Amino acid sequence: MKKVFAWMKSEVVLVIAWILAVISAFFVLPDKQYLEYIDFRTLALLFCLMCVMAGLKKIGVFQWIAEALLAKVKNSGQLVLILVLLCFFFSMFITNDVALIVFVPFTFTVLRLVGQDKWELLLIPIVAMQTVAANLGSMLTPIGNPQNMYLCNFAGMGLGEFVLLMLPYTALSLVIFVVWGMIKGRRCKDTLAISFTERTSLKGKQGKLVAYLILFVLCLLTVAKIIPYVWVLAAVVVIVFVLDKKVLLTVDYSLLLTFVGFFIFTGNIGRIPAVAELLKQLISGQEMLTTVVACQVMSNVPAAILLSGFTENIRVLIVAVNIGGLGTLIASMASLISFKYVAREDGGRKGAYFLYFTLANICFLAALVVLYIISGAAF
Repeated sequence: MKKVFAWMKSEVVLVIAWILAVISAFFVLPDKQYLEYIDFRTLALLFCLMCVMAGLKKIGVFQWIAEALLAKVKNSGQLVLILVLLCFFFSMFITNDVALIVFVPFTFTVLRLVGQDKWELLLIPIVAMQTVAANLGSMLTPIGNPQNMYLCNFAGMGLGEFVLLMLPYTALSLVIFVVWGMIKGRRCKDTLAISFTERTSLKGKQGKLVAYLILFVLCLLTVAKIIPYVWVLAAVVVIVFVLDKKVLLTVDYSLLLTFVGFFIFTGNIGRIPAVAELLKQLISGQEMLTTVVACQVMSNVPAAILLSGFTENIRVLIVAVNIGGLGTLIASMASLISFKYVAREDGGRKGAYFLYFTLANICFLAALVVLYIISGAAF
C-alpha cells in the first residue's frame, strides 16, 4: 500500500486527470464519441520526440556539446551565462523537461569542479534561472513543450506561424537573460579554467547519432504537416527498437496517459451544456487572465487542454499558457525537476532556492504580461 501511495504522490497530475475523467464519465456515459476526444496525432508526436531525445541523451550528445562550450569559459560570468542559455536554446528542440534533466545535474558537476566557494555563490541563481530559461526557451516552438504541441495541432497552425507568434516573447526573455548574465558577470571578475577529468566521447556512436537526427528531422516535418504522423510513429518505433530497445522504456508514458485523462474529462465537460456554457462565459474575453491563474494551480499542460475547448481565441491561449508557466513552482511541472535536484544535492538551501526562483518568475511574468498588453492589438 505504501508503494501505491508513493506512486500516487509522484504522479499527482496523472492521478487527478483520471479521477476527473472517471467522475465526468458518470455524467456522460462512455460511448464511441470518447475516441473522438483523444488527439492521437499529438500523443504520437510526443511519444516520437521523447524516444528521439532519450536516445540522443543516452549517447551523450548534449553532454558533449556542453563540455565543448565550457572548455572555452574564462570567468564565472561566462560560466553562468552559458549554463543558463544552454537550457534556453536546447529547450526549444528537446523540451523543457529534457533540458533540465540533462543540464541541471551537469551544472552540479561543473560547480564542484570549480570549487566550494563557487558552489555556494552560484548554485541557486544558476539553477533557478536555468529553470526559468527552459520554460521560456521552450515556448518558441511547437516541440518545446507538450502544451505547445497540442495547441499547435488543435489550432491547425503551421510551424512558421507558431514561431512568429511566440518570437517577441522569446526575444524579450533572451534580452533579460543576457542583461542578467552581464550584471552577474560584473560581480564575478575571477578567472576560471574548467577541465573535465574525462570528456564525453561520441566515438563509435556516430551511426546512432545520425539515425536519431534523421528521426528528429522527420518529427519536425510531421509537426509541419508534411509527413503523416503514422509513418513517423512506425519509423521511430522500429528504428529505436533496433538501435537500443531500452530507450523505449525511458519514455514518460505517465505524461501520455495524463493527456488521455484530460482529453476524456474535457470532452465530457463539453457535452454537458450548462457547464460548457458557464466555462465559455468565464473565459471569453479573459483568456490571458483566466489561463495564467489556472496555470498557477493546475500547471500549464492541463490548463491548455481544459481551456482549449471553451475559447475560439487560441492564439491568446497559446501565449497565455506559455507565460502562465511562470509563477508558482507547479505552474510548469518541469520546474519541479530542478527543485527536486536542489533538494537532493543541497537540501539545506531549498528555501533560498524557492525564494530566488519565485522572485525570478514574478519578474519575467510581469515583463511578458506587459509585452502582451502592449502588443494586444495583434490579437
